[in-house]
Amino acid sequence: MEGLHLVIAIADRHNAERVIGAFRESNVFTTDIVLGTGTAPTETLDYLYLSPSEKAVVFGVVTNGGLLPLLKNFKRKLYIDVPGNGIVATVPLNSIGGKRSLEYILDGQTLDTSVRRIRTAAAEEREERMSIKTDFELIMVIANEGYSDMIMEAARGAGAGGGTVLKAKGTGAEYTEKFFGFSIASEKEMHLLVTPAQGRNAIMKAIMEKAGLDSKAQAIVFSLPVSNAIGLRIPE
Repeated sequence: MEGLHLVIAIADRHNAERVIGAFRESNVFTTDIVLGTGTAPTETLDYLYLSPSEKAVVFGVVTNGGLLPLLKNFKRKLYIDVPGNGIVATVPLNSIGGKRSLEYILDGQTLDTSVRRIRTAAAEEREERMSIKTDFELIMVIANEGYSDMIMEAARGAGAGGGTVLKAKGTGAEYTEKFFGFSIASEKEMHLLVTPAQGRNAIMKAIMEKAGLDSKAQAIVFSLPVSNAIGLRIPE
């Protein structure tokens, strides 16, 4: 493990506040929540007279140094290591769009740049030594609600084939306004775009220029490695 990690925590919806609390105790104040439903077999639910369980999926970015304490916190506070209490998964980040986005997404965490230096796709403000080299990457864009057209027009103009949008709820707005001097809306949309790795920088840069933190969309952009991708429509 090195650099930065996207931590994905899935728990019953009534435990959402406890999950967010575990993040905050590890100095991860900026998280995003997507609501979902569990997928237990229907016949099992019918047999037990149960309804499908409502889930909360919480996303947060954590430094290498903060990852192990956070995972321990999940075990200690939510017993996440006991089957049935939820799942936590981590994915290494390959890049983040822009120094300002990096500072915002770390929200007080300290990144050990001697371990890994993150590429800022907007202006090449830092060098990059990627931990995982893949042919494809997943670009994730977290932005204020209602700016999907702006984001996707920028992405398609830079060669993206298309994307998927999820409704989300952001946290940490008070922290952001206090320490960064600008407010962030709580109603969010998450855009997922799978793209060939060689096209990543152009797409991220286009999104940041047209829909970045200085725009009404206030988009944060980062990318994750993808080992395989099938069915992409790649523009000629």
